Amino acid sequence: MTEFIPPGTRFIDLPSPFPMKRGGELRGARAAYETWGELNAARDNAVLIVTGLSPDAHAAANAGNAEPGWWEAMLGPGKPIDSNRWYVICVNSLGSCKGSTGPASANPATGEPYRLAFPELSIEDGADAAAHVVRALGVQRLACVIGNSMGGMTALALLARHPGIARSHINISGAARALPFSIAIRSLQREAIRLDPKWNDGEYDEANYPESGMRMARKLGVITYRSALEWDGRFGRVRLDSDRRDDEDPFGLEFEVESYLEGHARRFVRRFDPNCYLYLSRSMDWFDLGESCGGSADDGLARIRVDKALAIGVHTDILFPVQQQQQIADGLRAGGNDAAFLALESPQGHDAFLVDIARFGPAVSGFLAAL
Repeated sequence: MTEFIPPGTRFIDLPSPFPMKRGGELRGARAAYETWGELNAARDNAVLIVTGLSPDAHAAANAGNAEPGWWEAMLGPGKPIDSNRWYVICVNSLGSCKGSTGPASANPATGEPYRLAFPELSIEDGADAAAHVVRALGVQRLACVIGNSMGGMTALALLARHPGIARSHINISGAARALPFSIAIRSLQREAIRLDPKWNDGEYDEANYPESGMRMARKLGVITYRSALEWDGRFGRVRLDSDRRDDEDPFGLEFEVESYLEGHARRFVRRFDPNCYLYLSRSMDWFDLGESCGGSADDGLARIRVDKALAIGVHTDILFPVQQQQQIADGLRAGGNDAAFLALESPQGHDAFLVDIARFGPAVSGFLAAL
């Protein structure tokens, strides 16, 4: 059970007890965050970034950590999210192993990791933790909240549960509720982890880590993060050179795409805690914005109030398909909000917002420039 906290990450204590949406509470919990830029005198130039499942709070290089972050090309001086103008806050998701309290964290009641004693985790819990960070930093109303992937869900929950917390919203490859295909994929990922004997009902350690289960879960995820168009254009049917094949394994790696998935998975597995993965994955499956009002996801969207919003999707995204971003824009407009929808032609699927900055950058910078 290990937490993986980047240098320079800072922490804010959450209220104790911190109530969880599905029951239970946390005591002595914290949220990890990083910042860029300066908060102005009016305290009205703050932008919050809420992330997908695996990222930490280190979205870009800053004074506390000069290493490039996971959204380095998007955030910084003169970049689409311009830290010369904006005071940018990125919060690590509650339930993660990257600094915010999660199943890998020590339970103050026992001194041991929570493991499966961690309360059931919902997207809404992450939204409440992010709201507390924003207010603890002296910001009562954000200029904008930006959420991508799972963070798109968190951002919507934040706006629904904390009315008035943001003037505007950019939702990138997010959703107002989980769809059956996405639920099915994540269910298989969790099953791969749980069926690994070394998972041991969550009671693993560094010497007995469920590596096979995590490798399979990550491979399934990576397949859905990109598109068939991307896989074909990048790898085709190119086979591995003979010196890279294991001739003793009749069903071993044979194609370049297999080798890519294997390498990607091996780099990930011991950099993320399996129990945290299970909890965060399930929180996405449970999410339905309509629960906030006892109606449909569309009803939940119509109740949100922002001055301006933009939902961005990608035609090749199979995990959070583009109709889900269309639904967000339509639902917000139905509630009287000024909401736009932008569908991009990127070939890179769900992960396009991380790599296709040539398309995403102008959309984000143009929206923010108009605020």
